[in-house]
Amino acid sequence: MAKLRFAAVLLLFGFISLSAQTKWALDKSHSNVQFSVSHLVISEVTGQFKSFDGDIEASKEDFSDAKINFLIDVASISTENEKRDVHLKSDDFFNAEKFPKITFKGKSLKKVSGKNYKLVGDLTMRDVTKEVTLDVVYNGTIKDPWGNIKAGFKITGELNRFDFNLKWNTLMEAGGAVVGKTVYITVNLQLQKS
Repeated sequence: MAKLRFAAVLLLFGFISLSAQTKWALDKSHSNVQFSVSHLVISEVTGQFKSFDGDIEASKEDFSDAKINFLIDVASISTENEKRDVHLKSDDFFNAEKFPKITFKGKSLKKVSGKNYKLVGDLTMRDVTKEVTLDVVYNGTIKDPWGNIKAGFKITGELNRFDFNLKWNTLMEAGGAVVGKTVYITVNLQLQKS
């Protein structure tokens, strides 16, 4: 009988902890996914993915226990140059037809100091999944003029594109690459409490 009561208490606590999870939706009109990469060694090309989605759940106010899933539509890539965008969607880079999504599944979000965090998760591009660590600045949570609870984050990091089979490369006479191997990522997220 005591074991049965103990099991019932465990189930109750499990239910309470599950119900304490707060869901957050992306406010896409105030969020963006940007990247930059060097071109001809002397300059940078910037771009963005215009279509993305995600879901975040957290029970702690500081988001330190957040469960994060993020999805990017590869075909939505835009560098404001149609010819270049077509090339980026080809097999030289993303192969958007065969691998239409980039996914990120968070493993941990840990506070480093103040509003600075480290986000660790599995990033999948093309046919490769690798663990990455990104820097996060949590800009706070507020109530907007319409009564919605909003939270803001800036996420930055860098990736070696060769690690994800985005290996197209042409060298210049001087030896530098036309397109750099390091890709710098900036994601600005505004979330709305569901």
